Amino acid sequence: MSRKFKRTWRAVLAGAAVALLAGSVVATPVHASDKKNEAYNRIMKSDKMVWGVKGDTKLMGLMNIKTGKLEGFDVDMAKQITKRVNPKAKVELTQITSGTRIPMLLNGNIDAIIATMSITPDREKVVDFSKPYFNAGQAILVKKGSGIKDIYDLNKPGARILAVAGSTSAVVVKKFAPKAKVVALSDYATALTALKAGQGDALTTDNGILYGMAAGSKSLEVVGGPFTKEPYGVAMDENNPKLVRAVNKAIDDIKSDGTYAKLAKKWFAGVKGMDWKELAK
Repeated sequence: MSRKFKRTWRAVLAGAAVALLAGSVVATPVHASDKKNEAYNRIMKSDKMVWGVKGDTKLMGLMNIKTGKLEGFDVDMAKQITKRVNPKAKVELTQITSGTRIPMLLNGNIDAIIATMSITPDREKVVDFSKPYFNAGQAILVKKGSGIKDIYDLNKPGARILAVAGSTSAVVVKKFAPKAKVVALSDYATALTALKAGQGDALTTDNGILYGMAAGSKSLEVVGGPFTKEPYGVAMDENNPKLVRAVNKAIDDIKSDGTYAKLAKKWFAGVKGMDWKELAK
């Protein structure tokens, strides 16, 4: 892919960020930077790394209303990666959604994204990814007693599948249940509320997110197992090879020194359907 094409996409998505974030975030001027390692140099110079994380996905990235802080596996990974990229750097967390995360990255509001973001060819046209740090797979969440056993039970006229706009799940699920209607909502909290209210037959996204929704619930369950492979990666602005290398090394170190296993146990031990030991391998 030509640099000119990628710059065009950067400008389009960055412009979308301004519209999406108007009134809530002070956006930097829209431009397509050709400065090599700009994000990496900024992190090293400012001693601060700004991350885009989810605030509505239990276990991965959730806003704790009691403490007012973001917490979850992704949040802890961001902190661990930061200290290995620049031991002096402070971590700054910015809450994003599936629809706003790439525009915010390209617009310079954040340095990196760690937000249940699957590595896909389309996304790789616009951003650079780290190596996978979490192996997820798309699945479905349903009400207990629904009679739905897997995704193929939803492949029929009249079936309604809830998803989140901007996620790969909303697109991919159509390949497995083409006869169903897919309803894309703004965020996971809205989608979960809609499922509980009977506005859809199932909610689909990655199993790591769905297990968080089902955790502690007496009325919801994940069924059928994953029907895709969705490896998560850290997304960074293009033309930052030093940052990509530093993040990749950090992920390797986190796994090799036992930190990854500790985080997996912290967030996923006891979650029905998840094997944290298998995840930590």
